[in-house]
Amino acid sequence: MRRYFALLIFGIILAFSSCRTDFDTVASTGDLKFSKDTVYLDTVFKNIGSSTYQLKVYNQSKNDISIPIIQLKKGLSSKYRMTVDGMAGNNGKIFKDVTLLAKDSLYIFIETTADITDANPTDFLYTDEIQFDSGANLQEVALVTLIQDAVFLYPNQNPDGTKEKIKIDGKDVDGFYLSENDLVNGNELLFTKQKPYVIYGYAGVPENKMVSFEAGARVHFHVNSGLYVAKNASLQINGAVSATDKLENEVIFEGDRLESLYSDIPGQWKSVIIENQSGTHSINHLTLKNAVTGLDIRNTANTIQIKNSQFYNFAEHGILSKNGKINGENLVINYAGISSLSCVYGGNYSFAHCTFNNNWQNSSHFAVNVSNSLAGASPETNPLTQATFNNCIIYGSNFNEFNLSKNANAAFVYQLNNCLLKFNSSSTDPNYQFKTDPAHYTNIILNENPKFHNVSQNKFNIDKTSAAFAKGNQAYIIPTDILGITRTSPPDLGAYQSKDFPK
Repeated sequence: MRRYFALLIFGIILAFSSCRTDFDTVASTGDLKFSKDTVYLDTVFKNIGSSTYQLKVYNQSKNDISIPIIQLKKGLSSKYRMTVDGMAGNNGKIFKDVTLLAKDSLYIFIETTADITDANPTDFLYTDEIQFDSGANLQEVALVTLIQDAVFLYPNQNPDGTKEKIKIDGKDVDGFYLSENDLVNGNELLFTKQKPYVIYGYAGVPENKMVSFEAGARVHFHVNSGLYVAKNASLQINGAVSATDKLENEVIFEGDRLESLYSDIPGQWKSVIIENQSGTHSINHLTLKNAVTGLDIRNTANTIQIKNSQFYNFAEHGILSKNGKINGENLVINYAGISSLSCVYGGNYSFAHCTFNNNWQNSSHFAVNVSNSLAGASPETNPLTQATFNNCIIYGSNFNEFNLSKNANAAFVYQLNNCLLKFNSSSTDPNYQFKTDPAHYTNIILNENPKFHNVSQNKFNIDKTSAAFAKGNQAYIIPTDILGITRTSPPDLGAYQSKDFPK
């Protein structure tokens, strides 16, 4: 009986195999179809690997085919590398006798790591082609990548093979101190617009030194990297108004992945830390985005001037200040996992014509958080001598976007004048009596939509239909907005002078 069933199964397999043709292939005839004729790999810095890009190859014929060769035109010397349906081939460059079934497709994944010297010197493009077959059946798909030259700043390697370290919060972290007389880069304390900068680890500003950023400077931070302004050091960011959407005069801090996929992902790098000290700081026309925390300010003795600047997409905070001193004008902060602006452990703060928004996708964030205490600190409280918000917008996707955390053991002085505020709770807390507490609140607009132009694209312009239109107090006016446009009287709330949007 067992022998009978074995013979029966063998017969079925034999019969099935005899009527199938897909175990045999025919040679490719050059009729492959592709998901694109050119694969553009987004801009990369020299010698930094790109993201992985995809090409799909289709066999629309009725025959299973064999493609004799799939290869990069530049062969083994190509700076591109591929996998073809999961196969590595010869160093990711050459693949032979690739089978593609009838009415089926295969995936090719492409990456590159190239130097600026590999690129065309006139346009800085590095190119190659993926070749399918040869001779009369040759088909090609172009590969194009823009290679960007940069100044690379990174920790040195010690003789024992370990990386150079600096101390932050009492801990050794990968980092180095910028030098005025570096043998390769010259004055590393002056960032110009000639080339972008890429920083690995924490770049430290030594005590009693000043780091300056010229208008148009571009600084890119690798993962777990940042800028550390040490005790008594100073930070000067000297951006200016730009004439175009390219922000040619803005100073920009962001991650080192230039692909569009990474354009608005939080947490790609660490932070700019301004340590407790008496240095002088001025920040003008800075765009800072995609960090864990944008500015991390600690116990500053002098007031930090932050003007005409934008902070977007943070895993934790846009600006976190612990017992700091800030004068902020024409600031825009959006999208942070904890708070767009968090002023804790006391301090002294004055903000005028600022837009604090938070559209983070959870219910526990704030646009603005103010406190005079800090858990675990010694002492646990510090006096909040001033927290003033004039002609500001405090808004977002949460039910309440404004939070006060008052400890009775230290001063807690705050005042909001002519502000649009998102706070939907009918709280009996005496700190939130917006209509009946003139000592802390005057002319507060509650829960009305400011009608930002496009929050998802960080466009916080308003028009005449906004609840913030012409609701400001002339006594607190900053004469020009974040774009350098003259404000009208009475002024609009927030960082932008209103304008009509394109239909």
